[in-house]
Amino acid sequence: MAKLTAKQQRFCDEYLIDLNATQAAIRAGYSPKTAAQAAARLLTNVKVQEYIAKRMAEKEKALIADQDEVLKYLTATMRREKKECIVVTTSEERSMYAPDDNGTMRKQTVKKETPQIVEIPARLSDANKAAELLGKAYGLYTEKVEADVDMDLNINIDYGDDDDTGGGGAD
Repeated sequence: MAKLTAKQQRFCDEYLIDLNATQAAIRAGYSPKTAAQAAARLLTNVKVQEYIAKRMAEKEKALIADQDEVLKYLTATMRREKKECIVVTTSEERSMYAPDDNGTMRKQTVKKETPQIVEIPARLSDANKAAELLGKAYGLYTEKVEADVDMDLNINIDYGDDDDTGGGGAD
């Protein structure tokens, strides 16, 4: 791939942020008055198109988990190294006596609930499923089916009458 100028590369990098060509041209240092035209011209440049396509492919590849990443995740889940976050609400109840409008002492209860996020190991069912998937990935669970087949094979081919006339007449 041919080399881009520094300004073209800056345009490409800015364009990849939000895919707004005019704003990318302005951020890359092109004049705001001519940014739209410069952006249109840059996007028709083959070198710019190749660079943008290459960078987008790299971004796309980074978003998709590869085989090693999946196996690492399943292994960590099976070993219960992965943590789940759950919300636990603790409640505290306080009672006190306070006078009401008539001066009579009344019991008042104040209840305070506090949510907390707590990390716990992955559930056993998740760990078991991860172990099962890992076993399948490594071929540990091959289901063997034994079949004892005893059958006769008869093939009958009917070519029609033994008539040598070759005609298709009716009998």
